[in-house]
Amino acid sequence: MLTILTLTVAGLVYFAVPDHGRDSERPATAEKPLTLRSVFSDPRFLRIAPLSATCIGSSWAMHSLWAGSWLADVERLDRQSVINQLLTMAIGISIGALLLGTLADRLRKRGIATEVLLAVFGALFMLAELAIVLRLPIPSILPWSIVSVMGAATVLSYAIIADYFPLGIAARANGALNLLHFGMAFAAQYAVGLIVSNWSPQDGHYPVIAYQTAFGLCLALQAAALVWFVVPWLVSFFRWLNSLSASPDSEITASVPPAAEGLMLEGSQGIEW
Repeated sequence: MLTILTLTVAGLVYFAVPDHGRDSERPATAEKPLTLRSVFSDPRFLRIAPLSATCIGSSWAMHSLWAGSWLADVERLDRQSVINQLLTMAIGISIGALLLGTLADRLRKRGIATEVLLAVFGALFMLAELAIVLRLPIPSILPWSIVSVMGAATVLSYAIIADYFPLGIAARANGALNLLHFGMAFAAQYAVGLIVSNWSPQDGHYPVIAYQTAFGLCLALQAAALVWFVVPWLVSFFRWLNSLSASPDSEITASVPPAAEGLMLEGSQGIEW
């Protein structure tokens, strides 16, 4: 039934949506062909893709496969409690998609780029994972809900990518990013299982250290991707600090680094479309 519905909607889009000559809207300065190679060679895409893929893909992997195992093996919840918590997480990802999109729209109206929201929420996701790995004395549903909501952050990534590329290739660019999301989800699912299986089950449950090691490696990859993502902001911030220290007697008219806002959208960092 879902397949039939999907094909029906695709057919409506293909036949009903008007075509206003998208090729004519392509910038006259664009000399490079609009191909997937152009997408994967764009510095801005290469900046956001690791963060988006590692965080969102890991969220999908943990929510779909390993959250239940953690709750049963580590938290020692019974079957019904595991089901209830997974249901709460599923509701969270549904609500999160709506809230993240709304929040991104409102922040953009205030001049705050969507990249900032993605970085902040990615960091929050990593803190939630750290709380899980360290088994902090808080209700487990809190960090696990944040983990599940991160799976809805595609609404942020797709909006960012759509701003980076012209209309003729925006869909392919988002498709390329989505491929990385699913690829990372599969890789994380498999890698966590491969690592956990190195320990022997005890009374039918894998030990805590097995999950901590596997989740910790995923967390390390995400942290590296976050650092890579914020490098331009850090460079801009340190340059601003250097400018202040170079002229301490000059009047300071700005309280924040002037180049920090919207740095990811600088056209000079990407291909000249």
